[in-house]
Amino acid sequence: MKQVSNMANTSNGSLATLLLLFTISAAIHTGAAQFPVQSQNLIADNVSVVEGETATISCRVKNNDDSVIQLLNPNRQTIYFKDVRPLKDARFQLVNFSDNELRVSLSNVSLSDEGRYVCQLYTDPPQEAYADITVLIPPGNPIIESREDIVSEGNETEITCTSMGSKPAATIRWMKGDKELKGKSKVETTYDKMFTVTSWLRLTVTREDDGVPVVCIVDHPAVKDFQAQKYLEVQYKPEVKIVVEFPSGPIREGENLELTCQAKGKPEPQQVNWVRVEDDVPSHAVITGSDLFIENLNKSYNGTYRCVASNSVGEAYDDYILFVRDAAPSTEAAAHDSQAGTEAQRSLDHAVIGGVVAVVVFAMLCLLIVLGRYFARHKGTYFTHEAKGADDAADADTAIINAEGGHNNSDEKKEYYI
Repeated sequence: MKQVSNMANTSNGSLATLLLLFTISAAIHTGAAQFPVQSQNLIADNVSVVEGETATISCRVKNNDDSVIQLLNPNRQTIYFKDVRPLKDARFQLVNFSDNELRVSLSNVSLSDEGRYVCQLYTDPPQEAYADITVLIPPGNPIIESREDIVSEGNETEITCTSMGSKPAATIRWMKGDKELKGKSKVETTYDKMFTVTSWLRLTVTREDDGVPVVCIVDHPAVKDFQAQKYLEVQYKPEVKIVVEFPSGPIREGENLELTCQAKGKPEPQQVNWVRVEDDVPSHAVITGSDLFIENLNKSYNGTYRCVASNSVGEAYDDYILFVRDAAPSTEAAAHDSQAGTEAQRSLDHAVIGGVVAVVVFAMLCLLIVLGRYFARHKGTYFTHEAKGADDAADADTAIINAEGGHNNSDEKKEYYI
């Protein structure tokens, strides 16, 4: 009778159909009571679908013994009984029917279709499996706003991002350039059971943030890459740098000097001034905009020259220290110095050569003296041939007479020792 009651709630209203369903149901229950099948297993899966799209509900049976499968809506009205659709809702269409599966599609899903759908299998006892349909409603375009459009360097600003009318509630992330930042979020429920999420981001800006995009990224299962961005506009005081146009090297008396002051800021510097620290700028110095020109320099101009630039945010400066050297020597003086240097170099070369010769001569004399003293100390004993043959004489007179050479040759034998 419960099955008859379910059929009575359908919009078909046909008595013949109700009687047919009742007869089939009674026969199934009677057969199931006589031949229970315990090994059958009914399976259904939950479904998430974006509003307006199509959801597919699948009732699947393992080891089916020809038991009947039917699908009921959250109000337990029969949508499909086997391959018959008693419910007059053309959005439900049969996708597949077999002994092991009943698959039904629901097109153009709306929030009212959300709920628990029931797959029934006529066994003893009857089996049920549930498929929960969750309808996802994507949020509207995120809205990003800032507390002020222009921020001065070093100040804090606040940026707000709002995601409205979503289900479930979205989450919001923040990116500045390629760096992720952490904001603070609040979730509110609307009268129609939707969700509005608001996130705040607070950050202190620098001049490097000027022109950098801050991106609000909305994460939601119904959408991808949903985001909004806002470019930061940061004002900052000038950056100042002094550039020497000429001269390129050391600065000497009589030369000219030109300095250029490069100043960049946001907004652009409104005023650029040249001053001389602890003294006045020379009276004949020429200042044209950001350029300073001084001719015919002398040492009295030494000092620190400062370029000061300012805008609505603040002011900044850069210093240049001027140091004037002695004037460069004239051409004639330089030539005379060069010639004098050459002569001095030649004199120096001659002196070196003379010194080397003197040292060599002195060394040779010392060597000769040393050799002379050596030979004088080692004078040797020697024999002459004047008495040669006297050893065989009988007496001295005979020896003298028989001596080789005798006295007749005494004047002719002379020996010298050097």
